[in-house]
Amino acid sequence: MNKKLNIFLAGPRGFCAGVDRAIEMVKEALNKYGQPVYVRHEIVHNKYVVENLKSEGAIFVEELNEIKDKSRPVIFSAHGVPKSVPKEALELKLLYFDATCPLVSKIHKEVEHFDKKNLPVILIGHRNHPEVIGTMGQSNREIYLVEKKEDVKNLQLNQNSFVAYVTQTTLSVDDTKDIIKEIKRKFKNVIEPKKNDICYATTNRQEAVKKIAKNCDYFLVIGASNSSNSLRLVEVAKNYGSKKAILVEDVDSLNLNIFEDINNIGITASASSPEILVEKLLNKLKDNFEIKINEAHYQKEDIYFKVPQSLKN
Repeated sequence: MNKKLNIFLAGPRGFCAGVDRAIEMVKEALNKYGQPVYVRHEIVHNKYVVENLKSEGAIFVEELNEIKDKSRPVIFSAHGVPKSVPKEALELKLLYFDATCPLVSKIHKEVEHFDKKNLPVILIGHRNHPEVIGTMGQSNREIYLVEKKEDVKNLQLNQNSFVAYVTQTTLSVDDTKDIIKEIKRKFKNVIEPKKNDICYATTNRQEAVKKIAKNCDYFLVIGASNSSNSLRLVEVAKNYGSKKAILVEDVDSLNLNIFEDINNIGITASASSPEILVEKLLNKLKDNFEIKINEAHYQKEDIYFKVPQSLKN
């Protein structure tokens, strides 16, 4: 008799609207202009997605000067780019399309707005993440990056002056709350973004994990190790009661021996991971165990971001 596994499936999970739009933009560009289409940086942080697009004719580069054929279109990734990148594209006479997630673009506009008011800007985010590099590149002035509460204490800014803050879209909701509290504790006059910067998809996926983590002996997060939103989901699962939580980058090479002494597994996919990988994982478990899937009723996300008209055939 096969061993039984209870599976708790988080929802919502998987692709968000910004990721959907970015991938769609690469596909539309290939459809309209043929192969190859260049993409600056991984369009989204997911190997499966990147390899699929490569097989359809996308060529990924880290910098624009790596583009061999300057007559081909280039697409900027969903994470956003510093202002210097479109400027360089114009100098190189490249045809470019910007797939920056609209929720990241909103933060770029906030930075511009605070800049015009001569306000020092604090950015809560992870150093060297492409989204953070893009946001810091929206201003000619220094942006003060803080990654954790302790960094706020070290900020060399007048405690009585007005300061503004923005955040990366894919952070841990809980950690960010603590850092914002610390900023408000240190500075008397804090200007906040009009709306929360952490995106709806990040928040929803973290909330979905929080609801089921305590039922789980093991939590599997399908995602990439360079994906901020994937890594945060692993942290959230651990913090909210799952005995263990791991990132699954490659479903095929997942070692099933880890389930020997356990019965309850949580599964989710990060905002940059397609649902097909969840299905693949479930099929792998079905082939080896007797499984019972528990999926709570949840509100389906109905946010959609349009692909630019200029990419339509």
